[in-house]
Amino acid sequence: MATVSDPRRPALALVALLAVIVGGTIGYVVLGFSVLDAVYQTVTTVTTVGFREVEPLSATGKVFTIFLIVFGVGTALYALVLVIETLLERELPAVFGRRRMERRITGMRNHVVVCGWGRVGKAIARDVAESGAEIVVIDSDPARFDEMRHPAVLGDATDDAVLDRAGLSRARALVAALSTDAGNLFVTISARALRPDLFIVARVRTEDNEDKLLRAGADRVVNPQSIGGARMAAFVVQPYVTEFLDVVMHDRGIEFRLEEIQVPEQSPISGSSIRDAQVRDRTGALVLALRDRDGRFTTNPAPTTVIRPGQVIIAIGTPDDLDKLERLIAGSTPTVAPEGRR
Repeated sequence: MATVSDPRRPALALVALLAVIVGGTIGYVVLGFSVLDAVYQTVTTVTTVGFREVEPLSATGKVFTIFLIVFGVGTALYALVLVIETLLERELPAVFGRRRMERRITGMRNHVVVCGWGRVGKAIARDVAESGAEIVVIDSDPARFDEMRHPAVLGDATDDAVLDRAGLSRARALVAALSTDAGNLFVTISARALRPDLFIVARVRTEDNEDKLLRAGADRVVNPQSIGGARMAAFVVQPYVTEFLDVVMHDRGIEFRLEEIQVPEQSPISGSSIRDAQVRDRTGALVLALRDRDGRFTTNPAPTTVIRPGQVIIAIGTPDDLDKLERLIAGSTPTVAPEGRR
């Protein structure tokens, strides 16, 4: 059964209206009207404008006009209704949907802006969303929006206005995942100019362009091809180690997780050694590394290693262990872990 969304209905209605106009024109020409007058008389009759007759109508002409009004006016109204209905059906959902999307983005805070909805952008969005973070996607191809389940902005990601519509001023990070290095370079420059404090990760296809992106303001530059090759090689050389790391990083069903937690300035464990802070005993989490402000890592830190403000603690443990560690660092003292977990 045909529905309003069936594109044949308005087309058939317009064809029927055209047939009425042609038929009316021919009829008035037969009644002695010129072609122009016949068209004019038909249109004014069908549209119920109500102007005077161009030529006096005979009895035959009046009967013909009655039939034209009965069939023509109904056809014209039907065609007009279908055309308006079709336009509203196509445009209104898009308009209201766009406004809802804009309101949703306006209310978002601490989200991640992903520029580019290609294969890499989709993979990034999937993994970031699994971590619980909200995402706003920017892409210039409207055909890709049908498959998105995240809030999205249509436009050029290198345009400052588009970045602003994506809530860049309130975002926690931006990922430049366009298909070209030049595009990612311009996105990085624009985003860094708008948000000097923003964390930016940029995709690169050519190794020679990595330094350019870093100089442009990217905090991290990632070559998916290079990482993919290194990961495949790791599976060959150390399959079980690689599998374990892969599971810990990406499998949400596993008990143990890797987490990074920054030490605030007023943390109660700041200035204490790992041993004195009793991190393992009080939380159950195991500290794997410490990252200093200057980017240097201390891996497998000794118990005597001092925890300092601004450092990032990289730890492994269950979600409960890591939650306790966050509370310990923030100032809430968790209970001592069971003896078997020390």
